[in-house]
Amino acid sequence: MEKREVHASVKDERLVEKRRKQMIKGAVTLFREKGFHRTTTREIAKAAGFSIGTLYEYIRSKEDVLYLVCDYIYEQFQENLQEEFHKSDGTVEGLKRSIAYFYQSIDERQDEVLVMYQEVKALTKDALSYVLKKEIEMVSIFEQLIQRCVDKGEIELNEKEVCLMAHNIFVHGQMWSFRRWALNKTYNLEEYIELQTDLLLKGILNKRDVESKTF
Repeated sequence: MEKREVHASVKDERLVEKRRKQMIKGAVTLFREKGFHRTTTREIAKAAGFSIGTLYEYIRSKEDVLYLVCDYIYEQFQENLQEEFHKSDGTVEGLKRSIAYFYQSIDERQDEVLVMYQEVKALTKDALSYVLKKEIEMVSIFEQLIQRCVDKGEIELNEKEVCLMAHNIFVHGQMWSFRRWALNKTYNLEEYIELQTDLLLKGILNKRDVESKTF
């Protein structure tokens, strides 16, 4: 599925990118505090630092702003995960580092992640399909990271187990954002990463040890 085009009457691409980043930053704060439906485009323009007339030079509707927020977040995550993929050495320790990096990235953008998951249902059907596809692409990166460990003999998982493991890693990262109101009363980020990673990998590593002892 191709990226959804958001119309802008301004032709300067660098200026469009700059203004939209300002919009995204302002919108995230407003959506978090008031919700998407209660936030007006005038408020978004004010938070971004320009007039409502200027705002409509870069988007056509408030839904466009929400789409830009979601797309920007996923683009950032995907770019970072791709960098981690290229660093991967196919070891369990390398996989742990990638998980930690992803969870740290979630922590750095937890407001954006929270807004996205609270408000994504307000996207148009085509925009929602595109955003969900971006999420699956990120899960796929973790599938590839896990598969490298399988190929190297570090862990033993079949195709379905690899897929489910990738989804588990991804969802537990997101949980740090949308359950932070409860989690941060008990854990700091480092503790959360260590405990979640141990829990995620314990079953896999125990499976390998058990199977090795069987033979």
